[in-house]
Amino acid sequence: MAPGSPTTNLSSTTLATQLIRCPASTVLLRVSGESMQEAGISHGDLLIVDRGLEARAGQVVVAWLEGGFTLKRLVRHRGRWRLEAAHPAYPPLELAPSGRPQIWGVALHVIRTHGA
Repeated sequence: MAPGSPTTNLSSTTLATQLIRCPASTVLLRVSGESMQEAGISHGDLLIVDRGLEARAGQVVVAWLEGGFTLKRLVRHRGRWRLEAAHPAYPPLELAPSGRPQIWGVALHVIRTHGA
């Protein structure tokens, strides 16, 4: 099969095997809000999140911060960790100098339904 060509032989390929690296640590989350819109993640999208991965700077993460979950990009800025939205209406969430949010998981894939 050439790159970008569709396949009709789906018997050996499932969506789960293509998108989920480790089923035991993977969850699906429904996005609420528009803070990651410019990263291609919109309200109502379904995220495939791996809770077993260690988050690195630049990745989109689900973090537990101030008593709630948030979806943002993990960024190291001037020697400090912060969480950045992908929407101009949402300022970065600056963390204490020694602080790093509790990373709940790393967002790996976005699933969006068109039409219906």
